[in-house]
Amino acid sequence: MITAFCNRQPDMVPVSPDMSNMIPCRLAGKPFWDIYLHNDPPLWKAYIDAVKYFDFDGWLPCGGFTRGNPGITHEGKTVSETEDRIVTQTIIHTPKDDLWQETTYYRADPPTRTVKPVKRLPEDLELWIEHFYPDPGEGDDSGYQEIKREMGDLGVVGPSVGLPGLQDLCNFIEGGAEAATYAYLDYPALIERYAEVQEAFQVRLAERILKAKPDFLMIGVSGLMTLQSPEIFRKLSLPTLQKVTAMARAAGIPSHLHACGRERVLVEICANETDLSSIEPLEIPPMGDCDLAEIKRKFGKRIALKGNLHTTEVMLRGTPDDVRRESRRCMDQAAEGGGFVLATGDQCGRDTPDENIFAMIEIAREYGVY
Repeated sequence: MITAFCNRQPDMVPVSPDMSNMIPCRLAGKPFWDIYLHNDPPLWKAYIDAVKYFDFDGWLPCGGFTRGNPGITHEGKTVSETEDRIVTQTIIHTPKDDLWQETTYYRADPPTRTVKPVKRLPEDLELWIEHFYPDPGEGDDSGYQEIKREMGDLGVVGPSVGLPGLQDLCNFIEGGAEAATYAYLDYPALIERYAEVQEAFQVRLAERILKAKPDFLMIGVSGLMTLQSPEIFRKLSLPTLQKVTAMARAAGIPSHLHACGRERVLVEICANETDLSSIEPLEIPPMGDCDLAEIKRKFGKRIALKGNLHTTEVMLRGTPDDVRRESRRCMDQAAEGGGFVLATGDQCGRDTPDENIFAMIEIAREYGVY
């Protein structure tokens, strides 16, 4: 997989369906809240167990390099608990004021943040900017080292950095994309300061990660070109992306960007204006706007590709024969010369049939040999 990420030709096409959440939890055979809330087992361990079960090429983004702001404490409690869900509340004490959030954990689905910490604008957002991007310093990276040991030869592990932008603001502003957009329009100076503080944090974090010589540097940004326009992306996100990818290239570490949703324009920008090594998941309509063959033809010499079976129509609702056919299509369109990992769009659904996942892996091993 690392050979493919570096846009070279390995012995065969790596195959790695995107299943970092729901399928590993299902295979664990426990209520999902055991994994997400109680860490029993940690999600990363459930994922590695899924890699062993299906025998595909593991690909695991992870954290484990940051330390919290010593001026902040968290006070958590359970608000309600039913047969199907557990709701928790966390009070975040900062030196100036408190923020709070609620998270709902489900028996058979990933959690949702049902109340987000930034509710008042601009007051809460100013608190967030001031206190939630501490210097990563030389914090403990033992969590990453443990994940790396457990993964072993089963796959690759990439510590993650993020990017500033409206897609990030959606994660902690109550009201999501709509509120983040209004904040950008109503408080432009504050959003620019957020981007500057976030960039400084992510660049320092990337420095720490690259010193550890990981398999790859993960840049994890859901909805990067779906939740903001290309113009806003260029203003808030691109400068940070350019800096961290240049740092990775100088360190000899491949950099890999996950940006689900619309991505065609993003691929072109990354190929021509950054040092990014590889990009995923290159989703097809209606989730995305990518034509794998066209992207390979125009940009495949500059950037490696990972994708792009449809997670719903093919992986969830299709038959094993559908999966084999679409897998062959992807390999025909993008595998020539290397620089390609056969994967799915973002997140295979919880109820994706095991036989469809096995079919994807089997056809890659048979048809994807160089």
